[in-house]
Amino acid sequence: MPPGITTLAADAPELSAANTGFMLICTALVMLMTPGLAFFYGGMVRVKSTLNMLMMSFISLGIVTVLWVLYGFSLAFGSDVGSVIGWSSDYVGLGDIGVTELWDGYTIPVYVFAAFQLMFAVLTPALISGALADRVKFTAWAVFIVLWVTAVYFPVAHWVWGAGGWLFEMGVIDFAGGTAVHINAGAAALGVILVIGKRVGFKKDPMRPHSLPLVMLGAALLWFGWFGFNAGSWLGNDDGVGAVMFLNTQVAAAAAVLGWLIYEKLRHGSFTTLGAASGAVAGLVAITPAGGSVSPLGALAIGAVAGVLCAMAVGLKYRFGYDDSLDVIGVHLVGGVIGSVLVGFFATGGVQSDAEGLFYGGGLEQLGKQLLGVVAVLAYSLVVSALIALAIHRTLGMRVSEDDEVSGIDQVEHAETAYDFSGAGGGSAARATGPAPTAAPPAAPKTKKVDA
Repeated sequence: MPPGITTLAADAPELSAANTGFMLICTALVMLMTPGLAFFYGGMVRVKSTLNMLMMSFISLGIVTVLWVLYGFSLAFGSDVGSVIGWSSDYVGLGDIGVTELWDGYTIPVYVFAAFQLMFAVLTPALISGALADRVKFTAWAVFIVLWVTAVYFPVAHWVWGAGGWLFEMGVIDFAGGTAVHINAGAAALGVILVIGKRVGFKKDPMRPHSLPLVMLGAALLWFGWFGFNAGSWLGNDDGVGAVMFLNTQVAAAAAVLGWLIYEKLRHGSFTTLGAASGAVAGLVAITPAGGSVSPLGALAIGAVAGVLCAMAVGLKYRFGYDDSLDVIGVHLVGGVIGSVLVGFFATGGVQSDAEGLFYGGGLEQLGKQLLGVVAVLAYSLVVSALIALAIHRTLGMRVSEDDEVSGIDQVEHAETAYDFSGAGGGSAARATGPAPTAAPPAAPKTKKVDA
């Protein structure tokens, strides 16, 4: 994703209605990804945790939006301070921005760029929630979001995309969020679950998805929204780069579905709907950092590799004993690493930038930059996220009690359940307000007709 750049007055661009409209559509698509993620995760948990899983995503829409207006946009995309954070007083409260003021070097208003980036900031902490299913207090989760986006997401977004950010200035390629979104969220998920521990019954009780149709619906919404997530990250549609990214998004997701299902069939003997949905997401994650620098054949390779390796990675939690409830680490962390690293192999030098990967004669230089970006974001997010979770765990308490977890977090934290089985049509007999029906009078006895 290109950050703002300074241009000479004579070369200053003018507002483009076409690019502005395109970016507003992309912004709406990215917003849809958070409810899509809620459905994806909500279908994967047991019935007693469905609403809590939905709410863990939806609350991010509220909290992060407010923080973004107050100071988040300024920290992420304000004037650079020491290559690690941004700050611009004009962006605090988003109050001193002209209606037609353009984002530096582009043909879209600052407000449009701010809205588009807001949706990335909303989605990223929601991704973490899948690793914590069944066991986290809702209040503690809300506090975690506040602290995490402030201390982790906003700074990392500046490193990767902000003008002056140290990873951006070094030349690390992350078109739409492989490091800033997916590795960031996956590493955070690992840090938190190392603090809060496993679910009751982990590796003992069956914890199968309660609604695979809901999972497939969520995956479809994510796939749909991802076109805005990726293609919109070029901030316009003038030079064809966004079109390449759009196509590569589809190609990588499709290849990953096939890769995951083939691995699954060979390893477990079945093609599953959960595998198809997870494979699609893995491919989308992997192409996110790479799709603006590779060809469609490169996207095909990246998607296939991600489908197979992410399918393999989801089983690591049983080997190493960390309870990643919905495979955030196996899909988002591993997928983000795959896509970010493979830029160093498959970058053609002819799309997003002139940086070439190892397979295109570029040597090891770009690969080294990509590896540094991966390690830096992973380590920072892992450590700081674990410290935030530990602080909350020692003060507010991060987890519900064991009894509450077993009985169901939906009822305990939200006083509701996802499905009401107490009456026909999901209602309750006590809700009937009309008079009780009276018995019909007995029918007159029938007599057999006798012919005269």
